[in-house]
Amino acid sequence: MTRLEQLFNGQLPRLVMFDLDGTLMDSVPDLAAAVDRMLLQLGREPAGVAQVRKWVGNGARVLVRRALAGQLEHDSVDEAQAQKALALFTQAYAGGHELTTVYPGVLECLDWLRERQVKLAIITNKPSQFIEPLLDEKGLCGYFQWLVGGDTLPQQKPDPAALFWVMDKAGVAPSASLFIGDSRNDVRAAKAAAVPCVALSYGYNHGEPIANEQPAMVLDNLRELVASASGLRYCGPILHPAEEIRSWWLLANSG
Repeated sequence: MTRLEQLFNGQLPRLVMFDLDGTLMDSVPDLAAAVDRMLLQLGREPAGVAQVRKWVGNGARVLVRRALAGQLEHDSVDEAQAQKALALFTQAYAGGHELTTVYPGVLECLDWLRERQVKLAIITNKPSQFIEPLLDEKGLCGYFQWLVGGDTLPQQKPDPAALFWVMDKAGVAPSASLFIGDSRNDVRAAKAAAVPCVALSYGYNHGEPIANEQPAMVLDNLRELVASASGLRYCGPILHPAEEIRSWWLLANSG
């Protein structure tokens, strides 16, 4: 039995939703290059890969504000300056993604799930304009039925809105769904949607161990999810979602 089947009492989920940056791809080198180009255009010192790795996870707007502030907290950044910087960053990042790489084990996991007709989706805080070109460039475009970016809905993770939206489109209950991510935003969004969450240890979580967020499981490689169940590392209780939560959210946001 695989680790995935362990999570679902011997069955497979009908829907698996993935985060993108830090989960399927290491995109920080290209993000850092775009951030540094933006900073240099503004007459500032570049931030470098190590700093940018701590700042990603909340979408491009917040990343740019953190780069201007030089730290995670960015409340003091002037909004007009942030908008100018965001335009420069967007232009720089749109150029190409040669430094972005797909993590080991991702293709094996996606192939395994697709062969078993599990529905797949991406939910990321990355602006939607970058998602499909990036997936296509890295050979992952054909796997996913739904792509939700940070500007697709009014809310972003850790708000659970995107998870509810995808589950509704897929016609799959939270109890038959799984979310896979690498950051506290992912784990908190999944918990708020009453969906089990598998977290990857290698991603971007602002320098903190993802196990601190107590996902259902932490893995070092996505290949482990569809391999044998030996060596399971549980970091918290597996959630048993209630349909009432999903129904309430859909009703409350239907207007």
